[in-house]
Amino acid sequence: MSDFIDLHTHSSASDGSDAPARLAHLAVEKGLRGIALTDHDTVSGLSEFLKETERCGITGVPGVEISSHLFSKEIHIVGLFIRPDEPRLLELLAGMRRGREERNREIVRKLAVLGYPIEYEELLALAGGESIGRPHIAALLIRKGYFKSMQAAFEQCLKRGCRAYVPRELPEAAEAIGVIHAADGLAVWAHPVSGQAGERGYAKKMLRKLMELGLDAVETNYSMFSEHQTRMMHEIADAAGILKSGGSDYHGVNQPGIELGSGYGSLAVPLEFLERMQEARKCAV
Repeated sequence: MSDFIDLHTHSSASDGSDAPARLAHLAVEKGLRGIALTDHDTVSGLSEFLKETERCGITGVPGVEISSHLFSKEIHIVGLFIRPDEPRLLELLAGMRRGREERNREIVRKLAVLGYPIEYEELLALAGGESIGRPHIAALLIRKGYFKSMQAAFEQCLKRGCRAYVPRELPEAAEAIGVIHAADGLAVWAHPVSGQAGERGYAKKMLRKLMELGLDAVETNYSMFSEHQTRMMHEIADAAGILKSGGSDYHGVNQPGIELGSGYGSLAVPLEFLERMQEARKCAV
């Protein structure tokens, strides 16, 4: 068993392809010491996930990923070590899933106009979980023969700026962080940079503001970061004095090429990140 972990993964409860219990077994196969399940807008997979990680003898961290906004930018906040039964958290997530449903129905309507008809009932059946998103729509478009790949479906129809794209109503970052704290969790800024111009200045500015709002940690290790971006985020986190996190953003076959724990092959999130978070939580009690 290695001294590595993965604190950003998704299961079939949201837009991943693997059942929550399967993630525990994959983590063991990969030799990971710990894994967090951080599904989008739902905690429905956590009970199954935590039972299986305990049975497998690895550390299972209950989590969630919440999309939010700050300064007109979409900011993803991962909650780690959350209590899944916290009423404020459940209320926020239920509202976000209702928003997803409204958005999905509008996307389906636009796709029909564009010549790609799908039935909403087909989408529900394919998704299976309670948090349905664009990857499920893309998968259905592929199944019906309209596109060859997820990338093609997004590039031609579903990504921001395309004809079938529909924006989401998102909570403010402060609310997402507050709800995670109400659930006794740690709030982590997920995948903070994505190759935009001036990303060092952007990351420093946004991190400063998010820390004012109570942010606890930032992802410094991520599947889609270059070596330069990883080094930069470590420098920024060290200068800010904030906890570090990291993960693959694993979605199974719904995001081809990204492996649990290792991302595209070079990702390595040290066990030390998890241990420091656990210590910080003890000190906060």
